[in-house]
Amino acid sequence: MAAPFRRRSNDAEGIAPRRPQAGVLRRERRALLKAREDALRDLGGLLVEMYRRGGFRDDLLSERAAAVVGIDARLAEIEELLHVHRRVPRCECGAPMLRGSRFCPNCGRPLAAEPASEETVIEHAPESS
Repeated sequence: MAAPFRRRSNDAEGIAPRRPQAGVLRRERRALLKAREDALRDLGGLLVEMYRRGGFRDDLLSERAAAVVGIDARLAEIEELLHVHRRVPRCECGAPMLRGSRFCPNCGRPLAAEPASEETVIEHAPESS
């Protein structure tokens, strides 16, 4: 006997999957940004340690880099679901920049910090009586 509340596979055909709630997506996005930061820090530390020891393991480096790229892909999906559209920043050389980059992957130039906000504050002059 089938469970009364379980959907059968043929019942779900033609029904669009439910979109997750925005709050859930935002929490997942925050957790992924933290995980990405940690993964990049670990990848950098691994690279430095390999340099110190005089040998690089491409398989290990590519595995860790693939994890970061996977996180970036999921972040892009979440931002698309949240309708967050950001223009892709570019370096002076014209290369597109990855999220959170501090250096250009094409020319190696250090990047300027992005402005915190593009809002303009307008101060009113005091009225003279």
